[in-house]
Formats: sequence, C-alpha cells, structure tokens
Amino acid sequence: MLRLIKKASSLLLISMICSSAFAVKWYNPINAGYAVIQNQGFSSEIGKTYNRLPERASGVVSDKVMELSKQSAGLAIHFYSNAPQISVRYSVSGGINMSHMPATGVSGLDLYYIDSNGKWNICSGNYSINNSSSYTYNNTERDPRHSHGFEYRLYLPLYNSVTSLEIGIPEGSELQFIPIAPERPIVIYGTSIVQGACASRPAMAWSTIMQRSLGYPLLNFGFSGNGKLEKEVLQFISEPNARLFILDCLANIANKSESEVTNLVIEAVKQLRKTSSAPILLIESAGYSNSWTDKTKHDELIKVNSGSLKAYNAIQTEGIKEVYYISREDINFPVDGWVDYVHPSDYGMQHQAMIVENKVREILNIPVGTISTTIPVTQRREPDSYEWQARHRAIIDLEKSNPPKALIIGNSITNYWGGEPNAHIKNGPVSWNNVMRPAGFINLGYGWDRIENVLWRVYHDELDGFNTEKIVLMIGTNNFETNSDQEIVDGLRFLLAAIKYRQPKATIKIMGILPRRAMEERVRNINVMIRQMAEKDGYKFADVSSLLVNNSGMINESLFNDGLHPNERGYSLIASKIAE
Repeated sequence: MLRLIKKASSLLLISMICSSAFAVKWYNPINAGYAVIQNQGFSSEIGKTYNRLPERASGVVSDKVMELSKQSAGLAIHFYSNAPQISVRYSVSGGINMSHMPATGVSGLDLYYIDSNGKWNICSGNYSINNSSSYTYNNTERDPRHSHGFEYRLYLPLYNSVTSLEIGIPEGSELQFIPIAPERPIVIYGTSIVQGACASRPAMAWSTIMQRSLGYPLLNFGFSGNGKLEKEVLQFISEPNARLFILDCLANIANKSESEVTNLVIEAVKQLRKTSSAPILLIESAGYSNSWTDKTKHDELIKVNSGSLKAYNAIQTEGIKEVYYISREDINFPVDGWVDYVHPSDYGMQHQAMIVENKVREILNIPVGTISTTIPVTQRREPDSYEWQARHRAIIDLEKSNPPKALIIGNSITNYWGGEPNAHIKNGPVSWNNVMRPAGFINLGYGWDRIENVLWRVYHDELDGFNTEKIVLMIGTNNFETNSDQEIVDGLRFLLAAIKYRQPKATIKIMGILPRRAMEERVRNINVMIRQMAEKDGYKFADVSSLLVNNSGMINESLFNDGLHPNERGYSLIASKIAE
C-alpha cells in the first residue's frame, strides 16, 4: 500500500511539473486593441462581438433575422503563432446540434494553418462541445523556414452564438492577432444553405470554402429560413463597400408566386444599385433531392427559378449593368450532395463552392491557371525581416493617400533598393533618390516574392483605385528553385495580363532577370525567352545584364552584396535604364 501511495505521489508530482512547464497564457481577440474579427462587416459598431448585424438593425429587420444575425457563421480569427500547442476555450448560448447537422458544424470550430509558401493545411485536435466548449491542437510545429510559426485561421460556429472566446498557448510562445483584411468584401445574402446547413464543420460551408480559395473577405448574411430578399435586410447588406454582391435566396421564397419572385429579385437588384455599382450575381435554387419523385417540390422549383430568370431577363432589358446569373443547370447539383431534401452535405458544399467560384473569377477577372506560377498565393518566408501582409496593407494605404505616377513591382532586389514603403534594408538609396524618386516610383517589392505571390497582390487591390503612367516588373528569380524556365515565362505572361487589365493606360515594361552568381547561363537563356514573350504580347522589355557582368559573362562581384542583390554601385549603373 505504501509503495502504491508513493507511486501515486510521484505521478502527481510529475503531472504538476508538466502542468507548470506548459502553463497556458490566454488571449482574448476582443481585447486585441484593434479589430480582428474577420468577415464581419460593421466592425466599428460590432467588432467587439461575434454578431453579423449591428444593433441598429433591431426593430428594422425581423426579430428572427436579428436573432440569427447573432450566430457567427463565416466569422474567423486570424493570428500568427509559433506555439507547439494551441487551445481554444469558448462559450455558446444556443443548442449544440440539430437532428440533421452535427455539433461540430452547429457549434464547433475549425483551425487551419498557412505555411511560409502559402499552402493551406487543416489542424486536427481533441474537442469537447457543449455550452462551455474547448479544442486543443497538439504538435503544431514551427515552419521549417523560420521560428515565427504559421499563420492560423480559426473559423467560428455556423449556427450558434459565441458569447466568449480565448486562445491559449504555452508561456514563452508567441501569438499575434492579424487585423481585419483591408480589401473590399464579397457580400452574400441567402438562406440556411448560405449560412452553412448542413456542413459537418464551419469551414465546409460553401461560402467559406470559396472565401479560402479567393482570399477576399466574405460577409455571410445567410439567415436560416429567413433569406427572403426583404428590403429591410437589403438596407444593411448594401452598406459595406462590396467587391461583389451574391443573392441566393430563392429557397426561402418558394412559397411566392412566379410573378412575386420576379418582382422581389428585380427590386432587390435595384435597391443595391441605388448605393453601389459593384457586380451582382443571382443564383437559382439548386433544387431538391426529391424533386424527381415529389411533384410538389418539382413544380415549386420550376416556378421559383422561372420567376428568377424572368427577373434577370427584365434587368438585362432595362440595361442595368454588371448583373450576372447562375442557373440550376449551371450548378448541376450531384445526386449524392444532399443531407436531406434541400441542405448540402460537405460534398454538395464543395460542388456549390466550385461552381460559384468559377463564376466569381470570371466576373472579377481573377483567373487561376494550372501551374504554380499562375496560382495566386500569399507567402511568409522571412517574417524575422518583415511581415508580408503588413507590407501589403502599407502599400495600399500609401497608394490611397498618394496615387503613384509610376510603380516598380518585384522581390527583395526591388524591396531593398530604397523608397517607400520603407524596408529594413536599403542597398541603393542614393540611386533611388537620384533616379527613381524623381521619376515618381513607389516600391512594390517584397522580399522572397515569386511570380505567384505578385499575382495574389495584383488580385488584391495593389493596382486598383488609381491610374498610373508606368509599371516596371522585375520578378522571377525566386522561381528558379521551384519552376522550369517555361513555367516562369508562362507565369510572367499570366501576370502581365492581370496587370494590363487593371492598368490599361500604363506603359508596362518587363525587365530581364538580373544575373546571379552560378546561374549566369540560365539567366541569359531565360531572358531570351522573356524578350520573345514580351515582344509578341506587346510589352516593353529591357535587359540590364550586360552592365552587371564582366567580360567572361560572370557577375561582376564588385557590383553585388551577395551574388544576387546589387549594391549601391550596381543599382546606380542600372537605375536609369529601369526608370526610362
């Protein structure tokens, strides 16, 4: 007995030591000191709650809509952390599950991380879901590139109201909340399907699947059973400075006559047009799983979609611009995509997200290719030097306050040259101040950027809202380790098309890749390919390699800091040719 007591005491002591070694520090997003609840809208009014409509909507919209707006569908918390363990504790005020939807979807959380190259992965952990719930994610290792950890995205419950939430990490680890995204949002108004029924977990709602892929903020105004194109609700939905409005309400107005549906859709579009010129996408009802066996449901589906299509045709006849349409036939919902007669399973959600995303990419002109250089992604390869997302925000702010006459877009070779926004390294400030600044350039260079990272930036407003005279593109050298020369050239062509679409009046010049140590021959060869592509597609091309190499074709080491980045003398030799 004494031996057992001693053994139990030893185990208790070990447990206490372990608990002490892993003491948890808790962080409350509400107390961050700045707005951090992503995809919310009305942040200045409700940024310290997990609601979706402001309190001033009470008494204007129906009580049921107001109640549903307190459910956190689509909301997320973004943060950086290098913690080996992440815990979340939170409280909800409603029912934990439903007969056709599990607790993980109604009341659960989802945690994803994004690595330094922009690749998404899901985190799996232990969880307990009730009115006071918790998730614990173990072995959340650091990124192999650096010790600053990953970017995390925590998605909140689809069908419950969050009353409190804290994120815990071991003492000694780091956590930094990311401010709300600066880009204009996509705004979706719809039914229970938009809200997320019957996804198995929050990130599997079709709108959230699409949001993760596109990277724009997305405001989810799905109100279960109550997405009815009501003018009182549209009054609030029209307030955000939307990039795109999506209306997907037909399933909740199937009890209306065909003419009533037509009138509701037309009036909704006109109401949005009173305050916004943003594109509007109308989506037909995807249908019912039993529409082929239940004549009542079949007739109901045909009636509501027919009314919607008549509205769209009338809108086109009236000449209302930028209104688009997805039909039931376009959606072509899979047979196995349902949970019940109307709500999608995860498979159905993924299918719906794919169809709508393809249309959204067409509307916003944000195509995606099949090779890595044509697929826009973020990056975070050197956070010990700078935060990539923070620089993106700084550039957008600078452009808004001082619309630029000229832009130079690139990687660290551009970033570390000089100019604004300021970088922690300036390898050529004299030549920048003497040549680039008088020519009106601002610096859109990011350390370690590849072609696909610049594509993401172009799609996310760095060239929007102003007209510039000249754009110089210097990118591609960081793709040498991951891509073939043809993939690099194809990516540059894809990127140049995106730039030209957003700045059609600008003179666009692409620079040949600068020579670099031990890669001089590859640089010479690919620059021939880049020149041929540029001349064929109508862009200006310049190659300054001859100014940076010696008679044997190798780089002149006296002009470089490290065999890749020019020094002040190197920049001074090439500045005028780049700026001209």
